[in-house]
Amino acid sequence: MSLWGGRFSEPSDQDLRALNDSIGFDIRFYREDIEGSIVYALALADAEVIRSEEARAIVAGLREVLQEFETGDFELQEADEDVHTAVERRLIELIGDVGGKLHTGRSRNDQVATDFRLWSMRAADRLASELRDLQAAIVETSESQVETLMPGYTHLQPAQPITVAHWLMSFFWMLERDQDRLGSARQRMSICPLGSGALAGNPFCLDRQQIAADLGFDAPSQNSLDAVSDRDFVSDLLYAIALCASHLSRLAEDILLYSNPSFGFITLYDRYSTGSSLMPQKRNADPMELMRGKAGRLVGNLAGFLTTLKGLPSGYNKDLQEDKESLFDSCDTMHQLLPVMTAIVASLQVNPEEMIASLTEELLATDLADYLVRKGVPFRQAHHIVGEVVRLASEGRTELSALPLPSLQAISPVFGADVAEVFDFAQSVAKRRTYGGTAPDEVRKQIALAKTRLTS
Repeated sequence: MSLWGGRFSEPSDQDLRALNDSIGFDIRFYREDIEGSIVYALALADAEVIRSEEARAIVAGLREVLQEFETGDFELQEADEDVHTAVERRLIELIGDVGGKLHTGRSRNDQVATDFRLWSMRAADRLASELRDLQAAIVETSESQVETLMPGYTHLQPAQPITVAHWLMSFFWMLERDQDRLGSARQRMSICPLGSGALAGNPFCLDRQQIAADLGFDAPSQNSLDAVSDRDFVSDLLYAIALCASHLSRLAEDILLYSNPSFGFITLYDRYSTGSSLMPQKRNADPMELMRGKAGRLVGNLAGFLTTLKGLPSGYNKDLQEDKESLFDSCDTMHQLLPVMTAIVASLQVNPEEMIASLTEELLATDLADYLVRKGVPFRQAHHIVGEVVRLASEGRTELSALPLPSLQAISPVFGADVAEVFDFAQSVAKRRTYGGTAPDEVRKQIALAKTRLTS
């Protein structure tokens, strides 16, 4: 039997049913729906709306329905419009008309909002755990590469020498911000709408504080009209996922570049590479390209849902049925991406010789300017002087260190014989020892701090 329809003289058109019914995707809420219904039945009994024995029968029936779902024995019927209809229909089949008392004072509006919040809280927890696995892989790989030198880039142009660990750890902190966003989003999810009814509240004086506590929420919602239509928590989670996906996409792009033979800095494990159907020699980092591509999809889910929300009037509107598939898709996609990225980082083969071969002395131009600064030259002048030095070396097609001292002194008399000490990549990195810098000792501190975050 439908949860509604007495007011109508004809059944719904089949085309309308195909558009309107959500059972095809909200069936994923079966556990949350049953958990919420069990707590609601007990709340009805506590408020003496139903008898204790009726509540016990409802709870026992709901647990039997849950068991059927868990074992795969639950059978959907044509009349099941959504997960709420399906659960209540089966409950009544099992325990009789007393099952029809469960929905007293409750609306699918507060019911689905409760189900979805419970589901989203668990989804946020799972994503946070999978992110932690990736962060742990980054830390573990970084520990073995603290002193491995590589070029650092800005504008995709060689800039200054850094270490491999410093490069990798930059992504740890991006993901740590994603953890913060997931955590704050989850905190805002933890508000219980159950007991709000369709929009105006519940007339049976239920203890909403207890309902919220029993379901694991921090508190009940403050306004029933807002509670049934609030989908900020969906937007929050979609945003956290979209931004995390953009970070994964950036890491994927670096891996794509650095694993290209033109760079050769890293090699992907065979299990995470693909080949070509035509060219036998090809070794493609296809998983990384999928990371980039799916990031666009996840950003699209966020943009699409925000557009759905922007013009809705107060209260629940059927437009909100569009909230689920976008979030389901985003979470499912992340559950695919994160384990693969974790495995790739954990198995990454670093090629130090290729990285060192890519370190050209132009990357030490800033160090040369710093040398002049230490001798009292204002940085802006030092910058200009070193620019002339770089041009001279470029025109002569020689390394900076190969320029004769008289040639340097012709540009600036401040240059002395000790300028030769500048041309040392390891020393350049070691000097960047301010907090958060690329100096090995500082990177070790980063890693130590990261480990405390992983265990907190």
